[in-house]
Amino acid sequence: MWLVTGGAGYIGSHVVRAFAGEGIPVVVLDDLSSGHESFVSAEIPRVYASILDREAVLTALRTYGVTGVVHVAGYKYAGVSVRRPLHTYEQNVTGTTVLLSAMAEAGVSRIVFSSSAAVYGTPHTEVVTEDTATAPESPYGESKLIGEWLLRDLGVAGGLVHTSLRYFNVVGTGFPDIVDTSPHNLFPLVLGALMAGKTPTVFGRDYPTEDGTCVRDYVHVADLARSHVAAALRMERGESILPAYNLGSGAGVSVGDIMRTAARVSGIPFEPVSAPRRGGDPARIVADGQAAARDLDWQMRHSLEDMLRSDWEARRAREKSMQVEG
Repeated sequence: MWLVTGGAGYIGSHVVRAFAGEGIPVVVLDDLSSGHESFVSAEIPRVYASILDREAVLTALRTYGVTGVVHVAGYKYAGVSVRRPLHTYEQNVTGTTVLLSAMAEAGVSRIVFSSSAAVYGTPHTEVVTEDTATAPESPYGESKLIGEWLLRDLGVAGGLVHTSLRYFNVVGTGFPDIVDTSPHNLFPLVLGALMAGKTPTVFGRDYPTEDGTCVRDYVHVADLARSHVAAALRMERGESILPAYNLGSGAGVSVGDIMRTAARVSGIPFEPVSAPRRGGDPARIVADGQAAARDLDWQMRHSLEDMLRSDWEARRAREKSMQVEG
């Protein structure tokens, strides 16, 4: 049995369904601060509690006989973390410490950690590898790097088997009933604005990139979820695993590209509004995912248009459903 923290969230619920698809039993721990009960199948056991609640975490580990944890829960907004550093550290550093303490007491020695490309800050190379120097530029990125250090130190001190999956921009949906409801991520902002009859906004057009907008790796959430399962199975088989893997495409996509593709997928032509840069947003991060491709079944199975179309169609279906229920 694997415990998925944050398993009712956008990414976490995809991870839960990926485990279920492989016939691997899971239990969800989520406080529903940003997750949704409807994202989790009624057949999946769940514990509604914060990872800051050590007793609740320990009880869940023991009650369900958990043998490994996928730790997705956390505060994931780099830009907002600049304004809310204490909250970010509490959720991401204190929360991870509490979880690891409970795992140690319960004798659970495997963890797959949701890390981030934000640990790299603004790299000085065109493409980052797992050996690229870490230099986070936001409290969010710093908190994720500290999480990786905690795992590393426990691996040395107590034999914790661990890996950190460094996410890039996670988008799209693998299921029509799950969408990213974040008020800060790019796809929800762009597609939500179009659905509301508003014009999407580009934050910063003066970056040193081809079209002046940020360049990122955009990866489909269903592809990401599959690699969590692969990491867990690798641990269960006792196979070697790296301390960190990049889940990236190796090719960048600009925010401008996203806007143009969104107009095509939605059928709504628009010219985005320009706004100042957000704090904590580096100009370009693109990752080499070869190590994950070798070890964790990592593949880019979806094009940018696939990613946007899956999200757009799910949002339209969700809106219609809510109208009918209303």
